[in-house]
Amino acid sequence: MTKNDKTQAVMGNYRWVMCAMLFFATTVNYLDRQVLSLTYNDFIAPEFHWSDATYGNITGWFSLLYACAMLFIGRFVDKLGTKWGYFCAIGVWSFGACIHAFCGAGTQAWLGLDGKEALIEASGNIALAVSAVSMWMFIIARFILAVGESGNFPAANKVTAEYFPKKDRAFATSIYNAGAQVGALIAPLCIPLIAQAWGWEMAFIVIGALGFIWMIAWYFLYDKPESSKRVGQSELDYIHSDSDAEASANKASVQADGKTIGFWQCLSFRQTWAFAAGKFFSDGVWWFFLFWMPVYISSVYGYTTDTPQSRWGLFTVYLICMLSIIGGYLPTIFVEKKGMGPYAGRMRAMLIFAFFPLLALLAQPLGSYSFWWPVIIVGIAGAAHQSWSANLFSTVSDMFPRSAVATVTGIGGMAGGISCFIFNKCSGLLFDYAGTHGLVFLGFEGKPAGYFIMFCICGVCYLIGWLIMKSLVPEYSPVKV
Repeated sequence: MTKNDKTQAVMGNYRWVMCAMLFFATTVNYLDRQVLSLTYNDFIAPEFHWSDATYGNITGWFSLLYACAMLFIGRFVDKLGTKWGYFCAIGVWSFGACIHAFCGAGTQAWLGLDGKEALIEASGNIALAVSAVSMWMFIIARFILAVGESGNFPAANKVTAEYFPKKDRAFATSIYNAGAQVGALIAPLCIPLIAQAWGWEMAFIVIGALGFIWMIAWYFLYDKPESSKRVGQSELDYIHSDSDAEASANKASVQADGKTIGFWQCLSFRQTWAFAAGKFFSDGVWWFFLFWMPVYISSVYGYTTDTPQSRWGLFTVYLICMLSIIGGYLPTIFVEKKGMGPYAGRMRAMLIFAFFPLLALLAQPLGSYSFWWPVIIVGIAGAAHQSWSANLFSTVSDMFPRSAVATVTGIGGMAGGISCFIFNKCSGLLFDYAGTHGLVFLGFEGKPAGYFIMFCICGVCYLIGWLIMKSLVPEYSPVKV
């Protein structure tokens, strides 16, 4: 047994406990986001007289508010520290998730209506008023949710930079990022059932309360690895085990770890803009699939969220997305087997993943035969996105000192949020127009034509993003402060 093997044999694994905490936080994060999409079509829309455009407005504003919050939340996490920054973020988003339940009562009080039946039976101008007031009530609740949820990935990325060497970060990120798929996987199996049994309001409260449980565990389990009693010296040495050659190349970043890099200074680096470009051309696609897939299955194929076809269709989408864990390990293979540097390995892996979403071009044509075809294709595209995303996040910790990781992640998150706003706002308008005016596109008419257009746009975004990233940062180039 070599010396390295002996070290590995006695080394602790507390870093994976931290990775598990990030996984559970991300799972709760995505559960909270999915409650609206899974209750909109069958529970909320009939009560508040919403159209697809209304839903597009709410999801679009959520994305824009999330983007604006991302611009500042990373800086907040860097300043407050990982433990309390993450703690505050999940507390805010759990509160925001729960108060969605009171939007109906708020609408009734604002308009002076007596009970839920009055909302449902409203007609004419009263129905329009119910739609408008309820929309803004939900936007306010989504604003609080967005501010809190924007802290998840900057904080999680910072924890990963603290607890893992560079070669393992993409794999660790793919594991905690799999919480997105697990959250989306569980959501269609439980949220419609909760809404049916106790009302859509309780779905928001029950799911929102999970975050408060996580906060208790986080308070007792997290410490920086250097000060944690649960991290032994051998594990600490492994965490700091980046190769001497890379440490030398990254000397300026290492020296800057104890310093604060200003927000405007971060914007001066092309590495920041490369990460932002990667987020802009990919996040909107993922959130389009996440927010609109339940509506797509319902409006195009007629399977409402309380039917087995819808529940198991959505379950299948996110079950396939779980393949992204393998994608997170691919750069490690390139680094260890091919002798590539971490950044080169990540970019090679991201190029491979960028080709899979092109299958979305076939989703609507094949959907004419069975709705399972778009389900499978969107699942594959989603797995490719999450694999892409795990590697994209890791490029930040590759090239920036730890003191700036959350800030730069927040800047990229803002770019991704703007993309989400554009996708969701335009999707809602497109689908309403397609359904009302009988839009025709390549043999499809109405809403199917609208979805075909969006699938085509989604298919090419990743390759565009990769080309821009590669042009901005063609080779590994750590930030020099």
